[in-house]
Amino acid sequence: MYQACKVVVGVRDGLHARPATQFVKLARSFAAAIEIERNGKRANAKSSVKLMLLGVQEQDEITLHADGDDAGAALQQLGDFIRNAESGLDTAGESATLPPQAAVVPAAPADDGRILGIAASEGVALGPAFAFFQDVLVEAPQFVAPDAVPDELARHAGAVAAVTQFLAGRKTAPGLNADDAAIIDALIEVAQDVEFLAATTAKIGGGLDAVTATLRAGAELAASFAAMDDPYIRERAEDITSVARHIAMALLGRREASLADLPRGAIILADEVTAWDLAKADLHAIAGIVCRTGAAVSHVAIMARSHGIPAVLGAPVAVERLRAAGTVALDGHTGAVHLDPDAATQARIAAQIAEEHAARVALDSWRMADPVTRDGRRIEIAANLGTLKEIDAALRAGAHGVGLFRTEFLFMERKTLPSEAEQAQTYRTLAEAFAPHPVVIRTLDVGGDKPVAGIEFPKEDNPFLGWRGVRMCLDRPDIFKPQLRALLRAAVVGNIRVMVPMIVDVAEVQAVRAVIADCRAELVAEGIAHAEFPLGIMVETPAAALLADELAAHVAFFSIGTNDLTQYVMAADRLNPRVAALNRTDHPAVLRAIGAVCRAAAQAGVPVAVCGEAAGRPAMIPTLIHLGVTELSMSPASILRAKKCVAEV
Repeated sequence: MYQACKVVVGVRDGLHARPATQFVKLARSFAAAIEIERNGKRANAKSSVKLMLLGVQEQDEITLHADGDDAGAALQQLGDFIRNAESGLDTAGESATLPPQAAVVPAAPADDGRILGIAASEGVALGPAFAFFQDVLVEAPQFVAPDAVPDELARHAGAVAAVTQFLAGRKTAPGLNADDAAIIDALIEVAQDVEFLAATTAKIGGGLDAVTATLRAGAELAASFAAMDDPYIRERAEDITSVARHIAMALLGRREASLADLPRGAIILADEVTAWDLAKADLHAIAGIVCRTGAAVSHVAIMARSHGIPAVLGAPVAVERLRAAGTVALDGHTGAVHLDPDAATQARIAAQIAEEHAARVALDSWRMADPVTRDGRRIEIAANLGTLKEIDAALRAGAHGVGLFRTEFLFMERKTLPSEAEQAQTYRTLAEAFAPHPVVIRTLDVGGDKPVAGIEFPKEDNPFLGWRGVRMCLDRPDIFKPQLRALLRAAVVGNIRVMVPMIVDVAEVQAVRAVIADCRAELVAEGIAHAEFPLGIMVETPAAALLADELAAHVAFFSIGTNDLTQYVMAADRLNPRVAALNRTDHPAVLRAIGAVCRAAAQAGVPVAVCGEAAGRPAMIPTLIHLGVTELSMSPASILRAKKCVAEV
């Protein structure tokens, strides 16, 4: 029996990614043939690929068509799914699109065989090489005779089953979270998609071999996704290409490189390792990282430092040489890398590793110590965190709260914007974990260099000087207000502080306060429990440093972001390895800027923290304290050493 009904889409952000995947699973539970119609175009509701290509948006009016004995039940349940704002979004988000890689530095190896790259994360390491390079797949079309087509179709079906089984197996991996499981489900759905399979089998039926048919069908579908206006849907092109590649590799008897395969104690050698790659790995198994690209302040470098993984980035070495290496020694203090080191070098590195281990053991006595200088001045030592997963490491290190919680990772690790309720729960969990110590939460700090699904950023020649941080947030109250409302709701715990990035003058602070006031009024009207929080700012622009005396009268605290302040003062892109030597926080110009901020803060009675990487460097800690800094916030791995350094000042 044929039936149809019109429905207004309530699903937040429309039918893409996980909502589409779950909608298709629901549609497949009915025997009826089901189609979904938007703007005169129809698609098979049991194909996630075709469904996403319709580009169904929130608030669109669509028509559901069903033909079969259970058509009425199908329309009822599918209609309920479409109307529900939270359908398909009951867990945290999906994978992130990370910033583009930095350029490789064309430099020559050192005379003694060392390769000198950028020292991105301290520590020394020695271990077997793990070459993390994806093989290049080149089409080599082969004709399949008509009588061999059934065997080729069966071979393709076996490869699809193998990839599906492999992906399903990954869902049981230790430490897998809801984000990862949702991504895997979406990939499985693509691998089994009826339209994708039909396109591939049609090409095989036409006499094309299974590998070429799979790659071509995947490329055609990916091109359709890439041509869509919706940024969410465009990003699915990568999933299509990835799945097609996995199936083709299975047909060839090969498998994609994955950090999940990394043996314990190995050192990663790669062109690039993304933060998402590391999120898939057992971080405890990684002994070190060497990449041909990247910079000391990239997200991977920050992750490596937070987990105490030695890393050298921007290493000027040929891919072939990295692939051929069997053993690697690296020094994350100096940026030196030795491929297949001789016995003397191995012995020296092994001795350094033993010394560092002994030093870490000795630092354990500082875990519960209060960081106080010799003349009795207390310096707060807090942690820089990006996710809730890092809480335990910070608590184990004896952090006195959080000096910087980077909320952008909550937005970047997904393909839909986080809801207000989800954000509020995240911030509250963070605050409760460190109570009564304060947690400083930075409002969304993204721009063209840190893209977020759901926010269209203009193409900018220099995104570090563009539409980012507070500039974007004030222009997008639909994004900013839910975050501020979530922070107000979480502030009932009592120890939340909020700071705003990229401030350049008092007018911006006043504009932020006005938005906060609007949010408070809304929460009062809605009867939702909330509380006020102290508002501070990041001092990372030269303008903020020069106007620190004026800004101090309007904020509760300063937090100096030395990474950005240094690049702006020195006019040296912090992601460009060619000018890495200019990115010196200890440069007199940068130190004068920090000193000026500290003097203005002292006169106004405002505390001042440093939350950039300089806060954890032993050589910088005495200087920062003498300049007037009252708090140092750093990666958890640096906290114990920083406490010891403070006590020696």
